[in-house]
Amino acid sequence: MNAKMPRLLVAALFAALVLPVSAQPKVYRCETNGRVAYSDAPCVGAKPVDVTPTQGMDRMGGQSRKGREVQNDEFNSIFDSATGPLHGRSHEDMNVMRRRVKLPTSDQTQCTRLDGELPQIEEVAARATGAAKAQADVDLYKARKRFFDLKC
Repeated sequence: MNAKMPRLLVAALFAALVLPVSAQPKVYRCETNGRVAYSDAPCVGAKPVDVTPTQGMDRMGGQSRKGREVQNDEFNSIFDSATGPLHGRSHEDMNVMRRRVKLPTSDQTQCTRLDGELPQIEEVAARATGAAKAQADVDLYKARKRFFDLKC
């Protein structure tokens, strides 16, 4: 094995963590008094909406018209696929890691905890009925709001 290989690997992993990423924040559909609003901030009773943008046509006129963020995300996707056997993480997991590396350690810890708790809280809110439903929705709102405020 080449002596430079470990250094190149470390440099490549560092570049993957530092490169900017176009992480898609969640968008929520909120209903208040019969009015529907969409927001990146959660609300009580919010329903997440998938707003993943399409990549659209590229090279229709023979020239690539992708924005910088799309180009970076494509590069990161290819890089993550190539290095996936080394780190065992998906492209989405790597995007989360790239975004969170800039957060303070305490916030990173809270984000990781919320990653595990949010699906459970969402499941409880989906199953709840009556007065328990109202409390479950408030608990879900608080967890999502904390996730949002931490910039997880």
